[in-house]
Amino acid sequence: MRGVRNIYHHFYTFSFFLVFTLLCPAFSIHVNTLSPTDSLTISSNRTIVSPGDVFELGFFKPSSDTSRWYLGIWYKKISERTYVWVANRDKPLLSSIGTFKISDTTNLVLLDHSNNIVWSTNLTTRDVRSPVVVAELLDNGNFVMRYSNNNNNDPSGLLWQSFDYPTDTLLPEMKLGLDLKTGFNRFLRSWRSPDDPASGDYSYKLETQGVPEFFLWSEDVPIHRTGPWNGIRFSGVPDMRQLNEMVDNFTENKEEITYTFLMTKTNNDIYSRLTVSPSGYFQQYTWIPPLGNWSRLWALPRDQCDLFNICGPYSYCDYANNPICSCIFGFVPKDPRAWELKDWLHGCVRKTELNCVGDAFLRMANMKLPETTTAIVDKSIGVKEE
Repeated sequence: MRGVRNIYHHFYTFSFFLVFTLLCPAFSIHVNTLSPTDSLTISSNRTIVSPGDVFELGFFKPSSDTSRWYLGIWYKKISERTYVWVANRDKPLLSSIGTFKISDTTNLVLLDHSNNIVWSTNLTTRDVRSPVVVAELLDNGNFVMRYSNNNNNDPSGLLWQSFDYPTDTLLPEMKLGLDLKTGFNRFLRSWRSPDDPASGDYSYKLETQGVPEFFLWSEDVPIHRTGPWNGIRFSGVPDMRQLNEMVDNFTENKEEITYTFLMTKTNNDIYSRLTVSPSGYFQQYTWIPPLGNWSRLWALPRDQCDLFNICGPYSYCDYANNPICSCIFGFVPKDPRAWELKDWLHGCVRKTELNCVGDAFLRMANMKLPETTTAIVDKSIGVKEE
């Protein structure tokens, strides 16, 4: 009878497991799609995982000593928890009760303990006769809402995507810059601190007036600029081409002015991201599997000379010199006393008036091009001709 009892015991165990699985599908960790009948809650600890197990979406607390909960996306395979997108960064849930779902088959909503909307995709009401709406986490980290019959995730058929609303991180295939059709300008903003994803003081944004270039801002004050795109990279970011697996792309046409980067498929274990830090650096990190940590390839600004307008007009900065600021040939400090005190804001002025007969252009090597917001460029000339 002992053998019979063992058989029945295994049968009951299997039956319970089967029933439990059928009744509780929310605990599956391989589902990458949220349907109108599904929901994520903090208490269920359920997450949505991209098809290749690269990214994961769910609720998180940025530190153990806080009661603030957020909905976000992070790398799943990486041991060091690294967040790449946060939905409710400025409106945290203040208790461990929260629900994320598709509301009225129209919008993604995040609800608090009182069922108040904390965050929403805020789309206008659609035709109720349209196909069912689903939300899906893609392997590139983009969380999209689409009609269920748009299985190829054609960008033109997406109702909403997280890539249009970045936080502090730029991922491969993600665009930064201006959509000329909608007027929407995608930009990055830092976390307030390493354990607080609220909007911080620093942002990285494309300036499209004149010749486009990116600016790093501290609130409303520019602290760094990349220089314009020269066909290969941004002219003021010489470290940009350090990673062979990375391909940069800058697009300027009638529909958009945007920057994006791609990672080649030679090694799927190499992850790279561009991010704005809470301390005010724009930097590139790459995950190197043998080391098991993030390696910072470069950061901007690189040094004091990389700061915006550090030396004022008609001057240049050389970090190897002391002082670092010097007037260009033919110019003198506008305010000599301030210059001696290392206050270079007023820059330099001409020693003598400009003489169009005897004066000529001065060639200066290894210099970042001047600010281009008011520049005019002949775009018919290629890089080699320049």
